[in-house]
Amino acid sequence: MLASGAMRVSIHTGTFLGLLLCGSAVFAQARLEVRVEPDNADLRGNIGGYIGELGERDEQALRRLAPAAEEQARRAAEALGYYHAEVASEVRPGTPPTLSLRVSPGEPVRLRHVEIRVEGPAAQLGAFHVPQGRRLRPGAQLNHGRYESAKKLIQNQASRLGFFTGRFTRQRLFVDPAAGVADIELVYASGPRFRLGEVLFEGDTPFDEAFLRRMVPFEAGAPYDADLIAKLQQNLQGRNYFQGVQVDASPAAARGEVVPVVVRLQMRKPHSFGIGAGFSTDVGPRGRANWTRYWANAQGHSYGTEMELSQPKQNVGLWYDVPLDPPMTDKLRFAGGYQFQELANTDTRSRLLKIGPEWHWLLDNGWQQVFSLRWQDEEFRYGDDNGTSTLLLPGVAYSYLKSDHPLDPSRGYRLQVEMAAASEALLSDANLLYGTVMLKGLTTLAGRHRLLGRLQGGGNFTDQYTTVPPSLRFFAGGDQSVRGYDYQTLSPTNSDGDHVGGRYLIAGSLEYQYTLQDKWRIATFVDQGNAFNSEISPHLKTGVGFGVRWVSPVGPLRVDLARGLDDNSVRLHFSMGPEL
Repeated sequence: MLASGAMRVSIHTGTFLGLLLCGSAVFAQARLEVRVEPDNADLRGNIGGYIGELGERDEQALRRLAPAAEEQARRAAEALGYYHAEVASEVRPGTPPTLSLRVSPGEPVRLRHVEIRVEGPAAQLGAFHVPQGRRLRPGAQLNHGRYESAKKLIQNQASRLGFFTGRFTRQRLFVDPAAGVADIELVYASGPRFRLGEVLFEGDTPFDEAFLRRMVPFEAGAPYDADLIAKLQQNLQGRNYFQGVQVDASPAAARGEVVPVVVRLQMRKPHSFGIGAGFSTDVGPRGRANWTRYWANAQGHSYGTEMELSQPKQNVGLWYDVPLDPPMTDKLRFAGGYQFQELANTDTRSRLLKIGPEWHWLLDNGWQQVFSLRWQDEEFRYGDDNGTSTLLLPGVAYSYLKSDHPLDPSRGYRLQVEMAAASEALLSDANLLYGTVMLKGLTTLAGRHRLLGRLQGGGNFTDQYTTVPPSLRFFAGGDQSVRGYDYQTLSPTNSDGDHVGGRYLIAGSLEYQYTLQDKWRIATFVDQGNAFNSEISPHLKTGVGFGVRWVSPVGPLRVDLARGLDDNSVRLHFSMGPEL
């Protein structure tokens, strides 16, 4: 039995949504002023949003509107649980005239009994979350928007997880303004969970159906999950085979409780050619070109070539990829290339030919793993000393990237580790162990203050160091290393002053950036590092400076002026690309 004076309110979905508009209105003529005492920003904003623009009204028109505006204010207050709000209005003349509402909200209605329950198979499903929290518990202030949101959350989960016949068997919001209490009762019967049927591929494609099915992230008969449908579309689009991918898994087409999945594919052009140019203070102007054949057969193999030309470095490479399982992330690559490089702008040169397979896997924990077996033949010159190195290098590399944006992140980090080895007993000129590690980190404080850190290390271990070629020695200095020093000029030298590289590398950087505007930042930094031959008390060189950052569509463009503290050199650095 209801208490005397109680009011029974049956709320249907959407009834109070119009009352829950937020934000301040912008008025063309007449102005609305809402004062809540004591101040309540949520209530003030909801009243203003519900009443909306007053339009072109004069003082008399505002006086006629005032009673209706008072009623609207009371309804907007009720939507937030204030059923005892007192509203008074006043019209002030002027240009424009102002309708002023003074609101005293009074004590809010609070929840007394709350029952939100899901029945049926969904109740045993951990992924199906029943709305709860401190704002939907007894004693919390009534908010009609939260009640509607709870219903919507249940319905959205049911749709996403395949409970297409589910319905509310009880949905009731009872409000007793006199007692200052409200009761919520929501009971949802999920019904059975639908399942995914066999995937049917449509469209003229050159691929075996068995290869396409390797990109399907579920088996026929799996419980319906909209995330699996989205993953299927992502897998197909991510392979660069298709210009268009449309996945249709409509519950309306279900037969019994099985939803058929139809995929319509439109092929892209089979190959592409790209050409570009760039500039950095490390290598000066450079040009790049690449050609890719996206599929070579019905199993999705692909191949291509790429080339880069600059004054100190020229290289050309070929590759052939064989998709593994899953084909979206894992592959076997056969790669080969030739590179000529002049190091540190001195009489140190290298001609490198390399070839070998690489196995790429994306691990479940997000790490990228690469096993490789690389054969390389390198001719090199250190001043008047010439040499040839032939090595067979089995290697392993791991990398991990966590970033909140691919081009201009505000926080994240990158980890990279690589190791390789060679043995005279295995088609190599020397016994060698080679390794590198790199860590980068970025965080943003208070929206404008960015802190970046970088740490690099490396070493090669051998008792035949004179036979180690330049490609496996270490050099520091330059845009991505120790600013304030020329590219690759931090390393041991020979008797002629030629930079010949070091056994070990340490380099680090700390940088602070301040955001001036959306696309512009200023920066200050300190870098330190060197390449050296003795791990005992290495002499690290230091560079300091400042710079400007502009966030371009392809990533930040960086211009830095840096000073090398150890030789008083001043150098301008220009580079671009993601911070991580």
